[in-house]
Amino acid sequence: MSAEAPDGAAPPIRVSDVRASRGVRWLAGGFALFKERPLGWLGLALGWLVMSFGLLIIPLIGVLAFYLLQPVFFASFALVARKQGTGERIDSGDLFLGFKSNLKALAGVGAIELFVAVCVSVVFATFAVPTAIDGTGRVLGAQELVAQLQGKEWILIGGFLLVGIVKGALWFTPALIAFHGLSAAHAVRWSLYAALSNVGAMVLYSIALFAMFFAAALPWLLGLFIAMPVMIASTYVGYREVFEEESKVKSD
Repeated sequence: MSAEAPDGAAPPIRVSDVRASRGVRWLAGGFALFKERPLGWLGLALGWLVMSFGLLIIPLIGVLAFYLLQPVFFASFALVARKQGTGERIDSGDLFLGFKSNLKALAGVGAIELFVAVCVSVVFATFAVPTAIDGTGRVLGAQELVAQLQGKEWILIGGFLLVGIVKGALWFTPALIAFHGLSAAHAVRWSLYAALSNVGAMVLYSIALFAMFFAAALPWLLGLFIAMPVMIASTYVGYREVFEEESKVKSD
């Protein structure tokens, strides 16, 4: 099944229903992109991580900027993958390609993620879910955390599920805004529609992604130097198959 974009949308948007097994192939496609330009993708991933963690250590304003800029960086990754497909060279400055796209719309998507994160944090605080640091500034041990969480596990599970559902619903938005010039509201609508239409592929992709990171973390975290670039490259592969390669995917 596919859906046409509303009148006036340019270029037209079509949403393909792909097989659930394609979700695993998105990671394989991300690895193929990484393998062609390993240093370029590794540099992008490291630059993104350094900037993201740098923002998170800045109280309030830094955390706000972190959430607002994540869709911008992922728009950059999509633009880099498209650039690589045309045979162009990848360089470190490409991390900021997303800033040259519809920055307002991308930041709007980030604001939605920030709102959800704040709501989850408020729920956690309301139900007295413990943090890793107590009121005196002492870091709690693992056993103390587990003891305080007893009977409140459902709150954590619900919060993580909510965050996961929102991230899944917004997963296609950076590429949609970068390539189609949509507003944040329209990008969210199309991303949600695509995610629901391909829920099987999204679920398998999430499971495969978790398995990849778990395996990558085992050898002293060294595998993350591959897993991180593969993950960010795979976001474009999923977008491309769902929105741009209907006939190719169905003929596989």
